[in-house]
Amino acid sequence: MKVKLFEDLGFKRQKCEKCGKYFWSIEEKDICDDCDKYSFIGKKVTKKSFDYDEMVKEFIKFFEEHGHRHIKRAPVVARRWRDDILLTIASIAVFQPWVTKGLIKPKANPLVIAQPCIRLNDIDNVGRTGRHLTCFTMGGHHAFNTPENYIYWQDETVELCYKFFKRLGIDEKKIIFVESWWEGGGNAGPCFEVLTHGVELATLVFMQYEKIENDYKEIPLKIVDTGYGIERFVWISQGKETIYDAIFGNIVEKLKKEVGVEEIERGILKNITELSGIMDISDAKDLRELRKKVAEKVGMDVEELTRLLEPYENIYAIADHTRALAFMLGDGIVPSNVQEGYLVRMLIRKTLRHMDKLNLSLPITEIVRMQLNSLKSLYPELLEMEDYIMDVLQIEERRYRETLKRGEGIVRRLLKKKDISLDDLIELYDSHGLPVEIAKEILNKYGKDIDIPDNFYTLIAERHEHKKIEKKKEKLPEVDVQETELLFYKYPNDKEFEAEILKIVDNYVILDRTLFYPEGGGQKADKGKIIKGDKEYEVIDVKKENNIVYHKLKSVEGLKEGDKVKGVIDFERRLTLMRHHTATHIVNAACQRVLGKHVYQAGSDVDVDKARLDITHYKRISKEELKEIEKLANEIVLGNYKVESVFMDRNEAEEKFGFRIYQGGVVPGDVLRIVMIKNDELIDVQACGGTHCQNTGEVGMIKIIKTERIQDGVERLIYVSGLRALEYANTLEDILDKSSKILRCSYEDLPKSLEKIFEENKELNKKLEEMREKLAELKKYELLDKFEKIGDYEVLIECVDAEPKDLLSLADNLAIGNRIVILTNNKGFILCKRGEKVDVSMNELIKAIAKGGGKEHLAQGRCERKLEEIKEIVKKFLKE
Repeated sequence: MKVKLFEDLGFKRQKCEKCGKYFWSIEEKDICDDCDKYSFIGKKVTKKSFDYDEMVKEFIKFFEEHGHRHIKRAPVVARRWRDDILLTIASIAVFQPWVTKGLIKPKANPLVIAQPCIRLNDIDNVGRTGRHLTCFTMGGHHAFNTPENYIYWQDETVELCYKFFKRLGIDEKKIIFVESWWEGGGNAGPCFEVLTHGVELATLVFMQYEKIENDYKEIPLKIVDTGYGIERFVWISQGKETIYDAIFGNIVEKLKKEVGVEEIERGILKNITELSGIMDISDAKDLRELRKKVAEKVGMDVEELTRLLEPYENIYAIADHTRALAFMLGDGIVPSNVQEGYLVRMLIRKTLRHMDKLNLSLPITEIVRMQLNSLKSLYPELLEMEDYIMDVLQIEERRYRETLKRGEGIVRRLLKKKDISLDDLIELYDSHGLPVEIAKEILNKYGKDIDIPDNFYTLIAERHEHKKIEKKKEKLPEVDVQETELLFYKYPNDKEFEAEILKIVDNYVILDRTLFYPEGGGQKADKGKIIKGDKEYEVIDVKKENNIVYHKLKSVEGLKEGDKVKGVIDFERRLTLMRHHTATHIVNAACQRVLGKHVYQAGSDVDVDKARLDITHYKRISKEELKEIEKLANEIVLGNYKVESVFMDRNEAEEKFGFRIYQGGVVPGDVLRIVMIKNDELIDVQACGGTHCQNTGEVGMIKIIKTERIQDGVERLIYVSGLRALEYANTLEDILDKSSKILRCSYEDLPKSLEKIFEENKELNKKLEEMREKLAELKKYELLDKFEKIGDYEVLIECVDAEPKDLLSLADNLAIGNRIVILTNNKGFILCKRGEKVDVSMNELIKAIAKGGGKEHLAQGRCERKLEEIKEIVKKFLKE
């Protein structure tokens, strides 16, 4: 790649003798910096030493001075605005897919951003190599070039990079540009990897192709996609032995002091980092080879080196992981068993495992609090989430400790398998969250030895990081017609409209304009009728695809394309749906205020009889919290606040309201419909395509019927509003009225009367249990004479008119020594129990008689056989 700067300053294109790549440098070199060892450790290679905050500010300031507008960071949860990845893995991810596909304009052009990112693909190397991080900040300056608007390309990009390096005081003779190729997210292009003193600090990508299978198609939008490793710039400016000492110095020192680790000679850490820099560390074999080389270099036994290094590796991993947790939880991720919630839980548990290895008494909450305080000047929004973060960490640690207690029982179930595979261990972690190291210890205890790959947690992360939930969508027939004019936004209170039929396909009618709202955004479709002349056609469903509205009719007989028709919507249904949809926004806003900013909508369903809202939350909603949510929701209703809907440019909406507008999931398009509930302050704002009331007073009373946990980390609220709330209240009143008549007391005395009945019932049950025990004792003596000798055992086979629990009690008393007791009742229940001197499996015996199973000493099931038939089967079984 020819670049003007290279010609002006005398950079030479050379070929690396080691890797074969071409690179540009002023000095003549045999190998590129990518193949050379780090040469900055213990040296001063920049004009001053920078900390993290200073480097972020320096990077942004430089590019602002060179005509770039600074863009605020996005959350580390990419799923807020896209559905193909869970976490923000690069600065360009903030602009995918909408900007990079040319669907919307960028917020500024050119722009600069310092974007915190989370990558878990190297998680097992973190702490071990001196350079790997899960949480890092990618500085990016981006330019989006179109044929009509050229910003800058290769020459300017390389020059800006060179000038930034020079501004930091890096010697131009030590700046190396390695030619390479980049692919990702369906795009591709040539790039330069920019290195100094052996470490890669930036990548300059010139995105200009779309990759389709093995072919590359040139795209009209030419994108400058750069990534500068902010933490690596900090590292080289300080010349520390590891990146962890440079970024997390105060936390590392605190942890070392708490643990009381043996001081390690700094040259050993230097050797680890320098050698890992020229090795491709991708698996356990590479890490073992790295340790071996370091041990040889410093003249030390590998085992002794490992003993010294492991505490440091754990400390470094804790420092890195807690920084990632500060961002992930601070940006509102709720731990769960799926998607980003799974990844944050994995990271919490991995951190706790590292802490356990060190016997660290300092709580994880204190370490994360240190991270929040160190980040507060650049990211004050994270500190605002401190209460939530601390609460979540305490709950997750408690759950983790409970998992460890159950560990042996969980692993023992695996022992039934002949061969335990890696997939079994991954499934064990997925299903139960049991650390693989603990599983190995338990398996070893039972004589099973297994090999665990050192990249185990990387495999776990990869399994979940790119999972995409496929939503089934009804396939609608393809049609070639104009987009449908949507009247329900312009005229929300109209009930009738005139239209022309553009197309009829199957039972679908497509009109040029419509008042019928198509199902979407959690809201059910309108229903009603289409009228032609004196004939009415029932509209049973409405859907939208590619901005075309499909009206599904019971019958289309008598209709043809070009007909002028009248549409009439069921406005009572629409009104109820509008109330429930606006109520959904109100309840969501109330949940965020009562429970915290981590609450996001995880799903909704707006129907006529009721509505439901699924929210992200890390524990069950308490009764007191529910009352507070309901009270606040109704206060918003009584405030009669304005509900305003406006269409806004996507960038303008994000700039003004942030990514919280995407409550219902990813919203496509460059123009968004923004629904706001506001008075003097903004109560709620969302990107939403549904129909709404014009003010909150129209919603009427909101009554939350119940809450339930639908999955780990997601709470569901079910509620009604308006007349449906009145109907619900009337139903409850009818129940109270009927109950008070049965109990012959007033509404107010119902709890007292029920409590009295409950206590009396408890006393009666106690007496009944005593009677049952006496009867069982009598029955036992009656049955003692009915044992029959079969082979080596005394066997009782009887039908007893009793409940299963009574039969079990009887069997407990009778099945001793060499006895086998088989009892049935007239409801088909059967049990087999053996005495302590019997070596016959009751589990196998019951399977010969009936449908059932159990343990070696006791089994239960269902049996339709007669007593004589059972006796014959048992005799045959015992003789065999």
